[in-house]
Order: sequence, then C-alpha cells, then structure tokens
Amino acid sequence: MIKLTSCCLLLSSLLITSVSQGDEVTLEELQKNNTLSAGFVGIIYDKKTNKTYLKVDNIGEEFIYISSLPFGLGSNDIGLDRGQQSANRLVEFEQAGNKLFLKQKPTYFRAKTDNHAEAAAVKEAFASSILWGFKIVDSSDDWLLVDASEFLLQDIHGVGRRLASQKQGKGYKVDASRSAIDAEYTKAFPDNTELQATITLKGSEPGNFVRDTVPDPLSITLKMHHSFVRLPEDGYQPRLYLAKSGYWSQQYRDYAQAINEDITQKYIGRHRLEKKNPNADLSEAVDPIVYHLDPGVPEPVRSALLDGARWWNEAFTEIGYKNGFQVKVLPESADPMDVRYNVIQWVHRSTRGWSYGRSITDPRTGEIIKGHVTLGSLRVRQDYLIAQGMMAPFAQSEDDQAIMDLALARIRQLSAHEVGHTLGLSHNFAASSYGRESVMDYPAPKFELDPNDNSSVIAPDAYGVGLGKWDKATIAYGYQEFSEDADELAELNRLIAQNDQNGLLHISDQDSRSAGSAHAEASLWDNGENAVQELSRLIQVRAAAINNFGVANLKSGRDWSDLEEIFVPVYYSTRFQIHAASKWLGGLRYDYSTKSTNSTQPTLSEVDAESQKDALTVLLETLDPAYLSLKPELSALFSPKSAGNKRTRESHNGDTGVAFDQITLATASAQHTLSLMLNPERLARIIQQHAGDPSIPGVEYIGKQLHASLTATTAQKGIQREVHQATVDLLISNYLNLLTDAEVSQQVKMKIYAQLLFESAFFESKLKRTKIGDPYHSLYSYQSKRLEALSLETKDKMIELPKMPPGSPI
Repeated sequence: MIKLTSCCLLLSSLLITSVSQGDEVTLEELQKNNTLSAGFVGIIYDKKTNKTYLKVDNIGEEFIYISSLPFGLGSNDIGLDRGQQSANRLVEFEQAGNKLFLKQKPTYFRAKTDNHAEAAAVKEAFASSILWGFKIVDSSDDWLLVDASEFLLQDIHGVGRRLASQKQGKGYKVDASRSAIDAEYTKAFPDNTELQATITLKGSEPGNFVRDTVPDPLSITLKMHHSFVRLPEDGYQPRLYLAKSGYWSQQYRDYAQAINEDITQKYIGRHRLEKKNPNADLSEAVDPIVYHLDPGVPEPVRSALLDGARWWNEAFTEIGYKNGFQVKVLPESADPMDVRYNVIQWVHRSTRGWSYGRSITDPRTGEIIKGHVTLGSLRVRQDYLIAQGMMAPFAQSEDDQAIMDLALARIRQLSAHEVGHTLGLSHNFAASSYGRESVMDYPAPKFELDPNDNSSVIAPDAYGVGLGKWDKATIAYGYQEFSEDADELAELNRLIAQNDQNGLLHISDQDSRSAGSAHAEASLWDNGENAVQELSRLIQVRAAAINNFGVANLKSGRDWSDLEEIFVPVYYSTRFQIHAASKWLGGLRYDYSTKSTNSTQPTLSEVDAESQKDALTVLLETLDPAYLSLKPELSALFSPKSAGNKRTRESHNGDTGVAFDQITLATASAQHTLSLMLNPERLARIIQQHAGDPSIPGVEYIGKQLHASLTATTAQKGIQREVHQATVDLLISNYLNLLTDAEVSQQVKMKIYAQLLFESAFFESKLKRTKIGDPYHSLYSYQSKRLEALSLETKDKMIELPKMPPGSPI
C-alpha cells in the first residue's frame, strides 16, 4: 500500500511537471501563431488566450507613461471625459529577479550637478513609486518578455477612486470577467507604444450622475488606454518662466542650487519649433506644429473650430514662421489617443461643462509632445440660448441666422482659447479691460440697445475676431528664436518690457476667479475698460430684454413651458459684470512685476475712494425691488412643465411647486450681489484700506448704505413688496452667517456685530409703531425676534442661502 501510494505520488508529480512545462510561454512559441508588433516597446497579442505580452529591450531607459480614457462616462459633474489624460509620469523599467518593475520617478526634487554623490543624495531622499510588477515569462541577453494582461486590465486612471470622492458610488473595481484587451487599438510605433483595454467596473450605491448616464449604473464599462512614449531627442532648450510671460509654469526644486539662489526653478511648456533657415526673416519650420480636429464634429461647427484654431498661425507668422502652425481634420484611421497627433476633440456630456486644453510634456524640460483639446459640445447651445432670450428674434419669422452667427463666433474663440492652453499659455483675465486683446480671457457676448426701438440686440462686435495683441506677444515670448550670441534672459525681459509699455496687463486665475479676489481689472465673462460703467450699461440692456421678452422668444412648435429656461439667462445676464464691479470695493491694482535694478517698489495701488463709492451705488441698483421684480403680464407666461418635460439644472427651481416662483428668482439674484459685497476677504480689505485712508468707504459706510437702500425703505404693493422683504431678510441672514463662520476675521465680526445691533434696534422701533395688519409688521416682528438673542457665542449652523442656476461656462 505504501509502495502504491508512492507510485501514485510520483505519477502525479510527473503529470504536474508535464502540465507546467506545457504552460510555459516563449517568444518563439508565441510568434508561431501571432505577430510581433515591433516598436518602442514590442507587443504580442495572443488571440487564443486574449493575453498581451510586452517585449522590453529598454530596461533602465526613462520614458513617459500616460493613461487616458478613449471612451468617457459622459458626466460633466463627475469629470471622466472622453479623451481625458492622466498626469505625465516619468518612468523606467527595472528588473528585480524574475520580476520587471514599472517604476515612476519623482521629478519635482532634483540636483542638476556633475557631482554624482550630490545627485544620489537627492535621489535617495525621496521615494519613487512602483506602478506595476510584471512576471517575466521569457528572456534573452537583449530583451525580456512579460505578461501585461493584468496590467492593462487595471483601473490605472482611478475611475473607482473618482466615483468615491464625488460620492457617486462605492467599491467600484474591475471585473475581469467583463474586461478584455482591445487588440485593434494596441499598436507599437518607433517612438511610442499604445495599448488599450475594455474595462468594466462593478460597484454599489451609484449616485445620480452615474444613474443619469450609465445604462446599468452597477456596471460601468469604459475604455482604458496606456501610452509608453520615448523621451524627445536632445536639442530642446527649456525656456525660463517669468510671471509676466503669460505661460503656465513647470517647476522643480534643484537642491544643487547655491544657497543664495532660488531653489525653485521654473520653465514654460511649449512645443519644439525650429526654422529650416534660421537666418531668414520668414522660414518654414523643420517640423511645423500640426493640430488635428475630431472628424466627428458636424458642420457648421467644424468649420468654425478650424477657423478659430487657425488664428494662431498669424502669431507664428509674425515671429518668422511660414505655416508654422497648421490645423487639419484627423484622418479616419488615426487614433486620437495616439501621442503622435495633437488633437482637438469634440466631447459630448449629459450637461454642459467646461472645455479644456491639456498636454503631454517631457517632465524634465517642459517640452510639449502632444496637445489634447477637449471641447464640450453643449457650450455652443448655451450661447444660442442666451441670444435667443436677449433678442426676442421670432416676432416676424423663424430666421435665427443672427443667433447662429453669434454662437459660431463664440465657438471660434473657444477653439482658439483651448488650443492656446496646449501651446503653453495660461489665462489672462485682465485682457478684456483693454480692448479684448486676448483669446485667453473668458469673453462675454456683447449686446446693446437698438436706438430705433430701445430693444436689446446683438452688438456688431458681439465677440472678437482673431488673436489680440497679448496673444501675439505671448507666442513671441515662448517661440521666438534668438541668435546664438544673444542673452536669452535679456531678450525675454525686453519682450516683457514692451508688453508693459503697450499696456498689456496679464492677471491669471488665482487673482480672478474667487468671490473675494481683489484685482479691479481681472474678471471672467466681463466686458469693458470700466467694470462699473459696463454694469450700469448692462442694467439698461437687461431691462430692455426683459421688457420685450415674450412670445417672440420662442420658436413655433416648442412647449410654452420652455420659455422659463430661455428667460433664466436673461434675468441673470448681469451676474458676471456684478462680480467684476464688486471687485472695486476694497479693490487693488497690481501686476506680476519683479524687482529690477532701477525699481523702488512693486506696482500696487488701491481703487480710489470715489470709484469705490461709484461701484457701491451701481451694485445697490441690483438690489432694488424694481430691478428684481417682474411685471404680472410677464410672469403669466411661465406655465408649469408639460407632460414629458421636467425641470433641469438650467431651470429656476423655487418654493411654489409647479408654479413659477418670482420671489426665489429675485432672492437668488439679490444673494449673488450681497455675497460679493459682503465677502469676508473683501470686508477685511475694506477695513484695512479705510484705516489707512478714511475717504475710502469702510464697512460702517457700506452698512449704512445697505440699510438706507433696503432695511429703511418700503415697497408699496404687489410682488415688489414681497421681493423687498425677502431681500431684507437675506441681508440679515448674510450678516448672521458672517458671525457664525469660523473663517471670518475677528475685525470683520466686530463690524458686522455692530451693524446687527443697529438693525435690531431699528426693527424694534419700527415694530412699536406698526400695527398688526400692516404689510411690514411681519417683517419687523420676525427680524426683531430673530435678533433678540443675538450672541457672539452663537453655535448656529450657517443659514442656507438661495443660489442661481449655473452660469459658467458660456
């Protein structure tokens, strides 16, 4: 029995050995039935097993690794768009025994030195990241063969993490049984290898955005793309970043810098561009910059996008390149994820959202290898909607050509803007204050009053056409070639000095976007040299558009209830200019200057007292019940949603059920103005400015003006009275929130507390003189009781205040 058992064990061992040997994979065996796609990293796809193998012969060579999503989720809110790319990863293959690691190297911490020990000290001080460990299945002296199947079927792009962070689902992980390699899009080329897989993520508790876009929200199937990219050849010269250059910066810390030098080194991102004839004033490029438009874009948008993107060629021509920048339609056979193509992609989402331009760059130098523009397809429809509301165009006919022209004018600008980002340029939100001199600003459509009938019409210059002076100046900074004996830093400073002399101010995102931002000239979606005067003008245009709004704003065959979504952007049409004007309160003017040998102090000034008072006066107009209220005949047009229709984020959602809610429409607008005027950062600046210059209106002055305009006034009747009382309530709520918010400075809280005491005394005195039944008795009694127990130690939650439907992006 013992001998039999031993014999059985021996036979089993032989069978296992035989099976194991039969399962071994070799390059030679694979190539009998499959084709090796040779390239930067070779690929063999085994159809029989649906496995992908990599033939690696560049161990220890640095390269770039990018993941991307050829197919998106379709939700702007979640932010997993078609064509979305990961950050650039500088990686290398590293062998460790029977494993091959894909290791990502840190690029922010460096030591540019010939001292190998000094460089090693920095390398050893900061961690790297092993992204994957491949099992080696075959090898020779020159190459390794690894099984990459599991690597390609992972969620490298972090879709599951993204869903969790956005509270749109839990535990979404790859289900291997519903995932496979996409052999058609898995190819190797001399300088890049492109790999792709279909990934299905299984999870639970999907959120509304997932439910809105995915057929089975528990099973999300996407495409996951991987790009291995050879680093560019030597010869590219990084260009120094200066804050006034108008570029985004790539940065790293160089620990080899002398103690008295800045450890943080900055350079710009730009494409490599060289003249065939460096001595010629105008020369063709060795390799022109070529962008390719998504062939899925329909006409007439396709032609508009091509036109707008091609504007950049003018800037390159002015610095000596003949056809140095070109735009073509992407060939049908080309893969937009292929790193060899700069791409402008037309991306659909369930709701309108941002467009953006991103680039694959060499992490060492900032050289742009691939520009990838994502254009949201619903943006053009928003411009159409705005114009439809502002113009009442269907009074005489259904001809909408003027509206279409405006929408296409905007899409040209959008194309140029996003391509600009992929050329290396940052935003310039000050350009609209000196004549629309940059497509890198966010432009607002311009409407004006028709002198014949005082109606709102599209202005002849509704949107700018072509590049502005700032755009051409930035291209010169980034792409101008200098002679070999030139001092490049001196030349760059000379170009910036020319911009200063020409009044080309550059102010970017960090000084423009937030509600509390201070720069008086830097705003989004605004117009005009003087933000306050432009707001005053727009108030009149808005009034005309609202006065004329009605049947002529709706196309025949559309539901009457669609009028609401057309009206909303008209009613809130001053929202961005209000933001721009509010920056004059506690406002500053400055630039991104650096100290030079002859400079004595930075360029910095406060908005003068009279200008701040002018801004306050115009802002208070937007809190007037007459500005906020609608005529009864207009509100009667907004019928409840018809069957099959429902309210969306573009609708105004109120407290009246299916009925149109005029009061919350008005309070959302009023809250927008109040939140900007009473922004805690702005109030803190106002306190400081007033202390230094008592002529500048302080918080007390602003409080008195708000009291005189709102609390101390009454509206005689109808909807204006209700809107007025709701606005007063909003004012008090904003004050109370400032007291409650732990982030608000003590100086601001002291001023606001004093104002609340003043308002409390006012309400009490008015209540004593007002009888029950008086239209204002309820306001005075409610606010008196509300402020009766006013305490500095309040633990109350922040009061939820009304919000407008989304305005950005337009």
